[in-house]
Amino acid sequence: MKNGKKYRESCKLYDVEGFYDPSKAFEICVQTAKAKFDESIETHVRLGVDSRHADQQVRGALVLPHGTGKKVRVLAICKGDDESAAKEAGADFIGAEDMITKIQSENWFDFDVLVTTPAMMPLVGRLGKVLGPKGLMPNPKAGTVSADIAKSIRDVKAGKIEYRLDKSNIIHCIIGKASFGAQKLQENFEALMDAIVKSKPEAAKGQYIKSCTVVSTMGPGIKISVSRYC
Repeated sequence: MKNGKKYRESCKLYDVEGFYDPSKAFEICVQTAKAKFDESIETHVRLGVDSRHADQQVRGALVLPHGTGKKVRVLAICKGDDESAAKEAGADFIGAEDMITKIQSENWFDFDVLVTTPAMMPLVGRLGKVLGPKGLMPNPKAGTVSADIAKSIRDVKAGKIEYRLDKSNIIHCIIGKASFGAQKLQENFEALMDAIVKSKPEAAKGQYIKSCTVVSTMGPGIKISVSRYC
């Protein structure tokens, strides 16, 4: 499949085989976002670990300094006083057994993040087979299972993201929109990289950060020099 004219023009703006400091990389990345919509900016970080081993898993969550620019739909599974707290915090959907049934019977997934409390996890656990493959299963490490459900919702709405390895030992994350500009994108990127570096497993050997690329939705990838993170 041939790349479009705008894509080819973007490739002329920089050395596609070169490596760049983050500041320059995001300047280029913003320039390559030529679509008529506000393109998302993603980063892809390859790690020198083996995700097949439990002691080499890398997973966590953080609130990006400038958010993601994306409106996040939050489903809160809770009861009692937590329902009022969830509503006040801005949850888009709130319920308990009724929401579980809706997901099971209607195959309903019109939400981006599911948050719940520890007490509700036995109920939510029934959905593991359908939520897991979609990356929607709440997890304490990601902050989506918490006794303070209001804080969980506020964090998600503020731009909290989860990072974790895929089967290829790569972390994929959206870190903002092209409209943010290079400076804000770099600050979000640095926050993510700092979290990833701090999550280095003790069992990891050799070079931890293998490679890193940033890319706009419709643009080409720009390689970032990772020497400062190793």
